[in-house]
Amino acid sequence: MYAPTSTNSPRSAPTSDDGDHGDSGLTEFEGAADILRAWSAGLTPDPDLTVSQWADRHRRLSSRASAEPGRYRTQRTPYMREIMDRLSPGDATQRVVFMKAAQVGATEAGNNWIGFVIHQAPGPMLAVQPTVELAKRNSRQRIDPLIEESPELREKVKPARSRDAGNTMLSKEFAGGILIMTGANSAVGLRSTPARYIFLDEVDAYPASADEEGDPVTLAEARSLTFAHRRKVLLVSTPTIRGLSRIEREYEASDQRRFFVPCPHCGAMQWLKFERLRWQKGKPETAEYICEGCDAAIAEHHKTAMLEGGEWRATATAADPTTVGYHLSALYSPVGWMSWMQIARSWEAAQGSDEAIKAFRNTILGETWVETGEAPDWQRLYDRREAWKPGTIPTGGLFLTAGADVQKDRIEVDVWAWGRGLESWLVDHVVIEGGPDRHDAWSELTALLDRSWPHERGAHLRIARLAIDTGYEAPAVYSWARAQGFAQVSPVKGVEGFNRSSPVSGPTFVDATEGGKRLRRGARLWTVAVSTFKAETYRFLRLERPTEEDRASGAQFPPGSVHLPHWVDNEWLKQFVAEQLVTVRTKRGFAKLEWQKLRERNEALDCRVYARAAAWIAGADRWPDEKWRDLEDQLGAAPTDSDPAGQINRPGQAPQGKRRSDWLGRREGWF
Repeated sequence: MYAPTSTNSPRSAPTSDDGDHGDSGLTEFEGAADILRAWSAGLTPDPDLTVSQWADRHRRLSSRASAEPGRYRTQRTPYMREIMDRLSPGDATQRVVFMKAAQVGATEAGNNWIGFVIHQAPGPMLAVQPTVELAKRNSRQRIDPLIEESPELREKVKPARSRDAGNTMLSKEFAGGILIMTGANSAVGLRSTPARYIFLDEVDAYPASADEEGDPVTLAEARSLTFAHRRKVLLVSTPTIRGLSRIEREYEASDQRRFFVPCPHCGAMQWLKFERLRWQKGKPETAEYICEGCDAAIAEHHKTAMLEGGEWRATATAADPTTVGYHLSALYSPVGWMSWMQIARSWEAAQGSDEAIKAFRNTILGETWVETGEAPDWQRLYDRREAWKPGTIPTGGLFLTAGADVQKDRIEVDVWAWGRGLESWLVDHVVIEGGPDRHDAWSELTALLDRSWPHERGAHLRIARLAIDTGYEAPAVYSWARAQGFAQVSPVKGVEGFNRSSPVSGPTFVDATEGGKRLRRGARLWTVAVSTFKAETYRFLRLERPTEEDRASGAQFPPGSVHLPHWVDNEWLKQFVAEQLVTVRTKRGFAKLEWQKLRERNEALDCRVYARAAAWIAGADRWPDEKWRDLEDQLGAAPTDSDPAGQINRPGQAPQGKRRSDWLGRREGWF
């Protein structure tokens, strides 16, 4: 594929006086044969390989980044061959869309493309992960081993430790091109350089906007427009929520290819559907696939031959003929990866939990989840209120967070207790009269941080973290938060859209003002994907609750259950369910999910979202079981053998049988 810089032949030696030809002088010295062989090799163009052919010839998988180290074999995942080859320069396709399940080999195929570009078709390339931090991790865990394990790539990429090297954590220079790696949350990284090749990985985890400059996918693809028909764009992701999923939107605008495989019994070509995977209830090891053509049961050991005989077929007409789209579920996962038995077991384990079923559809079936955005009936919530002593934290509550919503004439605060599995209890609702321009209002909010609430076990808990909205009078909020210290107070900014990778991001430093003076990096701001927590709250409110009889026999509330006290009034409940998720159409005709108000006031829902964000910032979504046990021990709330449900009230009793650790609650001053 390379042309020599000069076509001149080696200069002949002078002829001798006796007429003998002097060319023999070129070969009559030691090493001449090696020089001529190297010269000839330099004039020989690189073989015209496709991406899959290059991978089979040159790719080595490292034990650092692969469960199956050694030579890469496209034959292991035959469905990836066409997808990779569409990215070869000889193919007219410009955009490849791949909506897929987790762990089907897509990331390695994308890395094959990166290696191919470095070695065979150099040019500027942009690889985008959901965040800059994930881009750095991918560079260490995937790209560095890719280069280190392939001699051909090591020769092309400059050493990382050489002076003035172009090999850094997020950029790899090579002859004729450069690989730039960045995060979708960095507008600077997305607009850094023109790019002929663009690899957009896990696009459904991208934020709605990159530093408020626009859609990350649009910003990234704009980098390739100057390359016209020579550009290549690969979009890969497991999908998320119907109407919000970027990868589903792109797939539906494509020719929607499915991988058709032959039945080993009748030869009928078909694409694999989950509803045709059958097994005896409670016995996932009996899972078999039922053929559409002959209704015969297909055992999984036939899968290898079925994949080898498979082919991609378009099932729709693409809006853009230069775009091709592919969909693949984990039903196609090669033997030795995810089995049909494991899929059946995962489905049975997910029953009864919307979150688990959502994860199953996204990561195993590679399909979107249809979010039920209908607002729960406030009257039903009214009837489900529970009686416990006002201002008291029930036994299951292990720490407190609060959400504060700043209005023109008041500050509303809701205090929530959180337990295992994000089970929650509304502990207090406080309305501080006077807006942000009233000094006493901030003093009352400060006093709330120092207040404690009694726990049923006898301890007293303070607010572990308060998240306060900066949407109204942000300078006043920053000034107050800075005075209290950011360890207990978190200014937050709500943004629309769902974020799968992290519903809360930050903190980022923002400028603030105090007394008319601008303070650079004067406040730390957290960004909250409010749609994520609103949808989660509605899912939790719809959970089935055990009856009184079930609870008497030891049944527990499911994880995520929301407990509302008997003292909440109709107005608060109406505010709590004041929005609904609806599907709207964009100007381009795509479906889009949007939260819309059913009534004007929605402070209770907003405060819940901020309190939930505060729990996320405190780390509750990531704590191991040991940390939850420590909190239970400090409160004397851990269940015992004689009290498995933790129902016996022993106020003030110290935990027994386990050393108390002060890693969390007492160290942070929550108790």
